[in-house]
Amino acid sequence: MPTNESLHLSVDCVLFGYDDDGLKVLLINQKEDSYRDGSGQPMSQLPGDLILLDEGLHEAAERVLYELTQVQGVYLKQFHAYGDPNRVKDHKDRSWLRAVRTKPDQRVITVGYFGLVSLHDYDPQPASFAGGVNWIDIGDVGPLAFDHNTILAGAIEALQTQLESHHISFELLPKKFTLSQLQQLYETVLEKKFDKRNFRKNIKKMSHVVPLDEKQQGVTHKPAQLFSFNPDQIEHD
Repeated sequence: MPTNESLHLSVDCVLFGYDDDGLKVLLINQKEDSYRDGSGQPMSQLPGDLILLDEGLHEAAERVLYELTQVQGVYLKQFHAYGDPNRVKDHKDRSWLRAVRTKPDQRVITVGYFGLVSLHDYDPQPASFAGGVNWIDIGDVGPLAFDHNTILAGAIEALQTQLESHHISFELLPKKFTLSQLQQLYETVLEKKFDKRNFRKNIKKMSHVVPLDEKQQGVTHKPAQLFSFNPDQIEHD
């Protein structure tokens, strides 16, 4: 009977970052020069690696993200598992796997996690086998290694589905934000426009969105009022 002796389990992290220029995803490049796409360009991928025998999935996601990008202490949420038997068998992927894995032919099932940060708060740095790390606009992402385009698409769908119901939009904003910034975030992630008056009316009904006695500083236009997020008030809404 077939056994699972040739099975590996990994985690892949889709880290989203947001600022006034839009929604971005963190991608890494391999140090291995031979890992290139069909046009000869270095391949990018999501931060990911095999889990250790003595760690849980969430622990592995935190470790892998930190080891490859030096980013830690961020919101991470599991969203899907990917187990297509052929997901790491493309020719472009096989050559790199043979260079870095002792058993490159083993099947790999991966568990996807998406993470959220404000781009103002983090400065990723490449480490371990990552030769480079870059924030890439969602609309500019090209072909990725393995099945990482599929994983990225799944993470975007999960983010869109959970943005409001799980109150996770605030993970992408500065600790103090304007209602215009919050609306712009919603419109960017959900890819639709909201009526300004209705949006603000609905937001102001939420006790976890706390108005501050502060306004923007250093802006050329009329400074807007700042707000903050209080998770302790969510259950009262």
